[in-house]
Amino acid sequence: MFDSIGNSWSLIKSSAKILDADRELLIFPILSSVAVLLLTAVFFVPMLLVGYFGRVANQGLQVVDYLILFLFYLIQYLLIFFSNTALVGAAMIRIRGGDPTIRDGLKIATDRFTNIFLYALIASTVGMLLSLIKERGNVLSKIVVSLIGFVWNVASFLVVPILAVEDVGPVEAIKRSVGYLKKTWGEQLVGSFSIGLVFNFLILLVMGAGALLIVLLANSGAQAWTFVSVFVVAVIFILGISLINSTLTGIYTAAVYQYAATGEAGSFFELDAVQNAFRPTARRNIF
Repeated sequence: MFDSIGNSWSLIKSSAKILDADRELLIFPILSSVAVLLLTAVFFVPMLLVGYFGRVANQGLQVVDYLILFLFYLIQYLLIFFSNTALVGAAMIRIRGGDPTIRDGLKIATDRFTNIFLYALIASTVGMLLSLIKERGNVLSKIVVSLIGFVWNVASFLVVPILAVEDVGPVEAIKRSVGYLKKTWGEQLVGSFSIGLVFNFLILLVMGAGALLIVLLANSGAQAWTFVSVFVVAVIFILGISLINSTLTGIYTAAVYQYAATGEAGSFFELDAVQNAFRPTARRNIF
């Protein structure tokens, strides 16, 4: 347990070193978040105005509704994968000794736009099908779908850096992702899981502190504007933590790809920490 905690902390510190060297990497998750928010507004605000959700509640989802949802999923995945490819591409430049810029990352993603779109098409199709089966199935089918979703997430773990660096099609990228992971697959994907765990814990701390402060203010008879201020500050902190989490996870994914592809993790990462993220074992092979 303590080895895992120490290894996780090492991974976070190493990713943070790259982020400190290239703080502009934060721009990519910001662009992704803003784009997804705008997309959501474009889709759902008109639906709300025309009473779409009331109609669906009364009549259920029709074929056209599934097509609309699929289009939303597709564009959302495209925006996220485009930003992630730009982030990982820029991080790879730094890991390999270069000095990336925002333009470098965007150029990498733009040059791979067709492959990113095709991968978004595959991922959105898989996600939509799994969601439909899970929604309409029984308990057993939901468990099976959850397992399939887990396997898919593992199999596609390195697809984005492969698209960014190797410039291959999405199907080949998925095959190579599985191949890289099979070489180094272990008990768990320690790095990305533990990074998320640490930052989710920080978010819970902020939420708990905010709730406690609101209770104290309520008992002291504070004015309404103080409650709003606490809420706004808490939201800002949570958004900031989520932003850093997304950026560090992207950087870490780039480092894992670098290690899986070349056996080296770059000067920013301790080789043992990245090796331990995929602890070799002969006991398990899910692919």
